[in-house]
Amino acid sequence: MFAAIDLGSNSFRMQIGQHDGVAIRVIKSMRDPIRLAAGLDSDGYLSEAAIQSAITSLKGFNRILRNYSLDAVRVVATNTFRIAKNVALFLPLAEKAIGYPIEIISGEEEGRLIYMGVASLLAVSNGTAHEKRLVIDIGGGSTELILGDGHSIERVESFGVGTVGQSLTFFPAGHIDAACYDAAILSARSRFEDAAPPYLPQHWQNAYGSSGTVRAIYDVISKNNLGNGDLSYDSLVALKSRFIEFGHVEKIIMPGLNPDRAGTIIGGLAILIALVQELEIPALQPIAAGLRMGVMWDLYLRSTRRDRREQAVREFSQHFHVDSIRANRVADDAVVLFRQLKPESDALEKYLYWSALLHEAGMAVSQTNYHKHAAYLIENADLPGFTTREQRTMSRLALSQKGNLRKVSEALIDADFAKAVLALRLAIMFMHCRLKIDFSQLRLKMKNKIECEMKQDRIADHPTLSFWLEKEQAWWKEVGVEFVVRGN
Repeated sequence: MFAAIDLGSNSFRMQIGQHDGVAIRVIKSMRDPIRLAAGLDSDGYLSEAAIQSAITSLKGFNRILRNYSLDAVRVVATNTFRIAKNVALFLPLAEKAIGYPIEIISGEEEGRLIYMGVASLLAVSNGTAHEKRLVIDIGGGSTELILGDGHSIERVESFGVGTVGQSLTFFPAGHIDAACYDAAILSARSRFEDAAPPYLPQHWQNAYGSSGTVRAIYDVISKNNLGNGDLSYDSLVALKSRFIEFGHVEKIIMPGLNPDRAGTIIGGLAILIALVQELEIPALQPIAAGLRMGVMWDLYLRSTRRDRREQAVREFSQHFHVDSIRANRVADDAVVLFRQLKPESDALEKYLYWSALLHEAGMAVSQTNYHKHAAYLIENADLPGFTTREQRTMSRLALSQKGNLRKVSEALIDADFAKAVLALRLAIMFMHCRLKIDFSQLRLKMKNKIECEMKQDRIADHPTLSFWLEKEQAWWKEVGVEFVVRGN
């Protein structure tokens, strides 16, 4: 059983689902329309009222989660968390309230997860495993466009225009007229026009709208017999005309539209009209799948050892022409050494392995200080499946692979991280010295000090090993850790 929590700019949502052998069946859903993005002031700071509203909502989610026996929980945060200037102060409070780490995902990662949810549902429901499709998701703070073929994603882009900002900017105090709508649509079109060519109809067979915004607009159109009853340009314009007739958000009363959604639907409609015009979409198909379903599928695939982060690392490695023989040797040796150090948990093992596979990626930039280049690339690259926090951990490991340890001294306070750093550095050292280690004859410990014991003849046969071990002892001494080497 898996739980996906989506901390969006317009609302916080939660789904709990269970894989039934074919599909993920949703057994619990919850939506809290807290309008987080509306709590951003003109300088980009979340107000105290918005923060407290979010914390109250997250505490409520936490109480519900405790009633289920869950295999995995993932909490993802989107655009407002990405842009709020005081998010560093807000995030620890939010994590304490929900009881789980919160991952602030990029717009591109958000798009990939959305597509995963849509593709998985379509494959189960109508067998369209190889359909070329466009998926549109209009959120509170951003809009994602994803082009794919079956389960494969070919292109994903995120645009910083969403329902909350568009509604607040172009419909002040809830006032609606034709001029407001014309300005809102024109503004949205300007965001998409340059990116439009790859998403034109010749590149896909069907277009889908995955967000709650698109589904809500479809419900209103179909239940009020507007236009053709579908998500075509004529139907969208008919709905726009009805909104203009009401003149104000508070006066909108229509079958299929919850009153609490009217304030953001007006902006969402402007964005959708802009997309249909700019991308020349004949009609969109609404689909009840998106980010949360994608998160649950991602958790399920990880549980079955089909982790898409593995593919991301391989693609990154190939892109930067990493020597796979050297990388695999270091990665395998680093994991063996890490296990011998007996960490408190195996939480860092995968990140150590992946960091080792990518430790020489920086050589594509320069041989000089390649560890720094590798660290930068790993932290800032678009690595599908990885969160910002995970990439930062791997970046620190890559940075720590050689030279002084002062640059990661704060991270070494974590005993398991220090053990991962030691394992990586030694694995790289042995590879550079062309020393094939018999791990059954190597003893490595790290508690109050580092103790390394190996065959004396191995040290004698590799003169550079003694040199590097002495350097290593000095570097660890600089950060207050004694490193003892013994021959047996």
